[in-house]
Amino acid sequence: MLEAALAAGLASVGTGVVIGGVLPTPAVAELVASDDALGAGVVISASHNPFADNGIKLFGADGFKLPDTTEAEIEGLIELDGPRPTGAHVGQIDQWTGAGERYLDLLLQRLDLDLTGLNIAIDCANGATVTTAETALIRLGARVHVVANAPDGVNINVNCGSTHPELLAETVRAGGHDLGLTFDGDGDRVLAIDGAGNVVDGDQILALLALDLKRRGALPNNTVVTTTMTNLGFRQAMRGEGIEVSWTDVGDRYVLAEMRANGHVLGGEQSGHLLNLSHGPTGDGLAAGLQLIGALGRRGQSLIEAGRVMTRLPQKLVNISGVRREALAGATEVWDAVAACEAELGEDGRVVVRPSGTEPLVRVMVEAPTEDDCDRWCTRIAAICERVLGAP
Repeated sequence: MLEAALAAGLASVGTGVVIGGVLPTPAVAELVASDDALGAGVVISASHNPFADNGIKLFGADGFKLPDTTEAEIEGLIELDGPRPTGAHVGQIDQWTGAGERYLDLLLQRLDLDLTGLNIAIDCANGATVTTAETALIRLGARVHVVANAPDGVNINVNCGSTHPELLAETVRAGGHDLGLTFDGDGDRVLAIDGAGNVVDGDQILALLALDLKRRGALPNNTVVTTTMTNLGFRQAMRGEGIEVSWTDVGDRYVLAEMRANGHVLGGEQSGHLLNLSHGPTGDGLAAGLQLIGALGRRGQSLIEAGRVMTRLPQKLVNISGVRREALAGATEVWDAVAACEAELGEDGRVVVRPSGTEPLVRVMVEAPTEDDCDRWCTRIAAICERVLGAP
């Protein structure tokens, strides 16, 4: 329904539309960037959320997500009501039947990988990577076991994928696989599962990729970009390897903006949204997963061994619903509690309190030397948020 409405709306103002079908979000970015005939890309997606949260993601002709200011201009234009093309001047809508194959060709030609002998399990989240991930791994020589690969339009991300890595963890443990890769619904995120069934999150993957690039002389500015939600253990691990860490607000668009502004190539989030601008213009779960496997091969290590690249500080995250997130900025009592927490923990911990960018929530995250410290401060700050930001 959304595809039909969007395509018709674009055609009604004279824009030609090429429909690629079910594709991962990074495939659309890649295809737009590689084809001069395509002026923009639009993805209908709920990302890592349930299908009812479907919206659109917009990419410019260079394959990069549009900045906030440009998206605001587009939203303003939607409100305008003026004359529209008619007859032969309306846009034409075509199907691109080979879009997925074209994306895989572009992706795999950049990677010098031979996965022969590897036994890999993947979780496609009943989403878009159903069309690409298994094919890519088989083309590279791996034996592949796939779960959550039967989308019906409503089961995307339901008890599967990167938001529920326990499904693939159990699959890897039961099947004796070398490792697993679990994607989100639109394929721009990935988490890994080591051979023992342990989750390897975006922080750990990013650390491994950073070390791999540095050792190959391919990490410009000796810097990696990540967000305020990244575990403090990541910064400590990078400091030990002489790699600088640049922090941004939460959201891949802010990571990308920092990377492009300062010439960095690697960045990402704990959630598994990882960007390597030498491999594509946006976060790509499949590409990141393949880069991880390549890094493991060059290290001569299993993921169990390599996953020890960083020591995670205890971290607790609480999502608070039913509160006025717009009132957070002026909630003095909340920020007084944050300041008290920061004063006690010093350089041994962190606290982040922020409104969610995608859901009606306020998130409270605390890192500290002990689980007890995390629980104590997270519980205290969350309770203040509920009381101060609750319905008036």
